[in-house]
Amino acid sequence: METTEKELLRGGQFLVKETKCEEVFTPEDFSEEQKMMKEAVMEFNDREIIPNKPRFEAKDYALTEACMKKAGDLGFLSVAVPEAYGGLGMGFVSTLLTCDYISSGTGSFSTAFGAHTGIGTLPIILYGTEEQKQKYIPKLATGEWFGSYCLTEPGAGSDANSGKTTATLSEDGKSYKINGQKMWISNAGFCRLMIVFARIENDKNITGFIVEFDKENPNGIVLGEEEHKLGIRSSSTRQVFFNDTVVPVENMLSERGNGFKIAMNALNVGRIKLAAACLDSQRRLTTTAVQYANERKQFKTAISDFGAIKYKLAEMSASAYAGESACYRAAKNIEDRIALRVAAGNTHQEAELKGVEEYAIECSILKVAVSEDVQNCADEGIQIFGGMGFSEDTPMEAAWRDARIARIYEGTNEINRMLSVGMLVKKAMKGHVDLLGPATAVANELMGIPSFETPDYTELFSEEKEMIAKLKKVFLMVAGAAVQKFGPDLDAHQQLLIAASDILIEIYMAESTILRTEKNVKRFGEEAQKVQIAMAKLYLYNAVSIVEKNGKESIISFAEGDEQRMLLMGLKRFVKYTNYPDIVDLRKEIAEKVKAENSYCF
Repeated sequence: METTEKELLRGGQFLVKETKCEEVFTPEDFSEEQKMMKEAVMEFNDREIIPNKPRFEAKDYALTEACMKKAGDLGFLSVAVPEAYGGLGMGFVSTLLTCDYISSGTGSFSTAFGAHTGIGTLPIILYGTEEQKQKYIPKLATGEWFGSYCLTEPGAGSDANSGKTTATLSEDGKSYKINGQKMWISNAGFCRLMIVFARIENDKNITGFIVEFDKENPNGIVLGEEEHKLGIRSSSTRQVFFNDTVVPVENMLSERGNGFKIAMNALNVGRIKLAAACLDSQRRLTTTAVQYANERKQFKTAISDFGAIKYKLAEMSASAYAGESACYRAAKNIEDRIALRVAAGNTHQEAELKGVEEYAIECSILKVAVSEDVQNCADEGIQIFGGMGFSEDTPMEAAWRDARIARIYEGTNEINRMLSVGMLVKKAMKGHVDLLGPATAVANELMGIPSFETPDYTELFSEEKEMIAKLKKVFLMVAGAAVQKFGPDLDAHQQLLIAASDILIEIYMAESTILRTEKNVKRFGEEAQKVQIAMAKLYLYNAVSIVEKNGKESIISFAEGDEQRMLLMGLKRFVKYTNYPDIVDLRKEIAEKVKAENSYCF
């Protein structure tokens, strides 16, 4: 059955509309072509990246470049590139799974790959003229050239539009001269093309340019030394200085003053890809931790038999499973939205741009959730290894250091938290997501008398799905009251926005996990999905606790007196299970499974 505009939820609508499990895409839905791509990428990772881990840790920048060339030869750099420009022209899900399985060997290669295929190439695909695309994309798709993205400056980080780099039109009107300084530029040491953002005259917004960089003829471009970093040690990261760098006018990207928009839309794609790039790291970290825990004996017992270790293994597994569930759900939504727009007559360029932009909220949610989960996973991995985990002789400490950057780049997690709620409120104001109706309904429900009937929860996940619906009410209750109170000044209340976003994140992640599992139970039977059911229930239980904490903080921060009491009573009602799951048993069940399989096996 073809997806129609009506059936496909818009970005953010997951909050106010019910999604049926049949409507979500899961990793178990990969096509034969996608499975083959996954195998090829895993084989490349196992052959080229993982055995060379010590060299990556020793800042072997040449190795990163050599591996990028090999990835180009195998077509991995061109998965998302349209066939018209020498790419494979595969869909968004395939783009995501390539990113997922190629990124877990080391953060150094993962960063180089992500920067090149994402923010180094995509701005030209999404905003370039036909001539620009014909000229540059085939070179970038094969790895003949590598791309980098020059946005951040010493005084312009999260506030990207405040950059001081200038572009001045020549007297003959044929070129611009770029002057300024950029920093933290990934791939700077081996790139041949830079996407550079600069300001023309006193324009309100920056403008994007495509700048070629040839070391033999540097055109006023000077590179700083390689930065020495906590992690991602072999990813080339340098400052870039532009001194009267001449760029022909035809190399302006999109139109004048459109740079900020280009930067933000390129980052939307970057965010979901960054989330995907953390997934296989979590799988491998969990596997490495389980294998060590099964081998390591203390008090004549394998430490994997201890409850304290089982707790960690279960939580690591459940968060990896939730991350997968949510990432592939969103990826397919984006792919379907792109297909809808192409069918409606949009160009590939417009369709891709609008398709990703539609789900910018979900992209921010995933970036935050998965980047934090991979860090926790690596942290618990170190703890399971004990003293050995702190040693460079075991893989955990490098994974922990590499994971740390994921919470900073592609927009810090704090910025992304505030963005997710801010974008949702904007969508509501445009009429794209009806928040007002559901929020009013929740406010009316709070005034009414709660039902004391005992619901029938005999069907699998019936209580869990009701809990998800109640968590959505918490968000609507808190956000509705906050918007009413602060109106357009809501942006100024950052702690409140961050708390509200944590509620939003947990709803999306928990719901995705439940829906994936429910879909697979219908396909493979309950017995085959027993442990997945346990992981979905465990993830939701943790989510409810996070929602309760953030809901309470939010309410206390802006409400007082009777209003506060009523909202807190509503919160209590909405986070209460009728039948609490036996959380200790659930963790035990998950841990026993990974212990028996000696790996993350889902």
